[in-house]
Amino acid sequence: METPQKRYKTPKWSKFSAGKVKPVEPEAGSWPLYYFKKNWCNQWTDLEGKLVSFKIRNPQRIDFFGTELEAVKNAQQNLTDEQRTIANYFGFGPPTKQWTPVIDRLVDTYNVSPARAARIIAVTQAAINDALIICWHLKYVLDVARPDQLDPDIETVLPTPHFPAYPSGHATVSGAVEVVLSYFFPAERARLKEIAEENSMSRLYACVHFPIDNSEGLRLGRQIGHYIVKDLKKARDAKDNRVDSPFKEGKGAVLPPPPWDQIIPYPPTNEREVQPRRPLFFF
Repeated sequence: METPQKRYKTPKWSKFSAGKVKPVEPEAGSWPLYYFKKNWCNQWTDLEGKLVSFKIRNPQRIDFFGTELEAVKNAQQNLTDEQRTIANYFGFGPPTKQWTPVIDRLVDTYNVSPARAARIIAVTQAAINDALIICWHLKYVLDVARPDQLDPDIETVLPTPHFPAYPSGHATVSGAVEVVLSYFFPAERARLKEIAEENSMSRLYACVHFPIDNSEGLRLGRQIGHYIVKDLKKARDAKDNRVDSPFKEGKGAVLPPPPWDQIIPYPPTNEREVQPRRPLFFF
């Protein structure tokens, strides 16, 4: 006989934040999508109207007050200089920020034609849009609190964002971008996966997310990416040829980071200017 899964109390972000902070873009989960739709039953579908199922763990099956919170405390107490650098690098700006130079470097390294470059950039940014909107929908529906709301003694490396934690936006976007760019540049798949996982882990190093926020966000993003790639493979030109021709021969693109300096400048320019609790960053 199968043992019933244990249920846990889910810490509600809205309860901790009520009257204290203004939620960031609470309606973003209803914004327009490029590769997905919602039917009359408010269910997610692909562009052909077929139901899609995004698998993500039920927060009631996650021990946020126990193992998850302890993991954040352990990360804070044992934070290395390298992990702090990673947290700051990926945490400056929105989740889209650190992927932009990666896309550009791939386009340059592979000497992509103007038309294909436009398509790759547009498709990847559309994937980012859809991943973040789906993530935002889940954030406000599931309404999971942040680590320092459960334990105010936690000193975050970056300011705690003013919206629910689960799943992580950085992780969800990274998972989707990893899959989409790996479709166009399959020889770079291993490095893209490495960047996605490092970006995801950076949120634990910053102490603004639980580990499960990141692992489930990455999982969700990859699901979104695979649905998008499935749709991309259907694209045909006027002669019924596949539009996309993935670059199968690798060119060993050197993808950031490192360096750990911000490739696209974003204030503050000096880490010493960062005030740990000041809400300078939205994500």
